[in-house]
Amino acid sequence: MANKNILLKVVLVNPLIPPNTGNIARLCAANDLELHLVGELGFSLDDKHLKRAGLDYWEHVKLFRHESFDSFVKEQPKGPRFFFFTKKAEKSLFEEQFREGDVLVFGPEDKGFSDDFLAEKADSSLKIPMQTDNVRSLNLSSAVAVAVYEALRQIKR
Repeated sequence: MANKNILLKVVLVNPLIPPNTGNIARLCAANDLELHLVGELGFSLDDKHLKRAGLDYWEHVKLFRHESFDSFVKEQPKGPRFFFFTKKAEKSLFEEQFREGDVLVFGPEDKGFSDDFLAEKADSSLKIPMQTDNVRSLNLSSAVAVAVYEALRQIKR
């Protein structure tokens, strides 16, 4: 069963850009959500750009570090549903019914998740629809904000 004290968990796998992670940390602090950083980071947690983007909210961030995605999954209690965000998904996040305890997982900014990884997660992959093909993808911190607020909107109805 999902931890009822946590509305959502945000997971960044191999994040590369400090300001994105800082903005996401601030978003998590503002909504009392856990932020899990998984795998290799493209920066140090002491990075000044990371700290600047998170401003003085770091003490309010429920921040966790994990060596790998597999180790993160093993540490989770039974019950939470995992959603993997990718432009390659068939299903829109607006078609999903989110619930308390869900885990929102985002890949690295440069490549996203590998095709092999996504093939295994096809049933739980979601996309944020875009109106044109003019843009390859959304900024990671923008994508996390869209997903978090849609999930929170549904959970807090």
